[in-house]
Amino acid sequence: MRQVEGTETTGNLRPGRPTDADACARVCYEAFGSLAATHNFPSDFPSVEVARGLMTMLLSHPRFYSVIAERDGEIVGSNFLDERSTIAGLGPITVSPKVQNLGVGRQLMEAAVERAVERGVPGVRLLQAAYHCRSLALYATLGFKPRDTIACMQGPPMGISVPGHHVRRARESDLDSCNRVCSLVHGHDRGGELLDAIREGRLGCGR
Repeated sequence: MRQVEGTETTGNLRPGRPTDADACARVCYEAFGSLAATHNFPSDFPSVEVARGLMTMLLSHPRFYSVIAERDGEIVGSNFLDERSTIAGLGPITVSPKVQNLGVGRQLMEAAVERAVERGVPGVRLLQAAYHCRSLALYATLGFKPRDTIACMQGPPMGISVPGHHVRRARESDLDSCNRVCSLVHGHDRGGELLDAIREGRLGCGR
């Protein structure tokens, strides 16, 4: 990625490094926490430790593109492009509350979109919190279009079973079948993400 020089109100952009994880985690925790508190919602990142775990993975994974925003030598934002599958996934994008609404978020978004264009991916997807209208406006100006509504359900599993159906932990031999289902539902597979989730034991499948 080319170095992008910002202004006094925005920031300078550079590629992310694994050593950025701690600073990016703090920004992520503060950004999501501040936004959620403003709208009286629980934060996606209840602690810095949770944010650090995600940032460490994103910054060290070879198939995630990362871009960091710095201002006066301090990390003030980050963004990522998931390049594991045919359709790239964008985010999470985080901007420190200290510099929000100054153009840093747009810089980070444009850098990720530019990367997707350079790689010739057929499409880019992202999730956006419905209560955050400013980000929705930004994404719309960058060409993103709403496709579906997704509900985030949290809590312990119900622990019930449905007669005639069996749910078990997914195996690598299930990958092709899972991709076919994903393609039927979404119009494209998410093979790279599915494979990582299977290997990490985070995916189940049912019949």
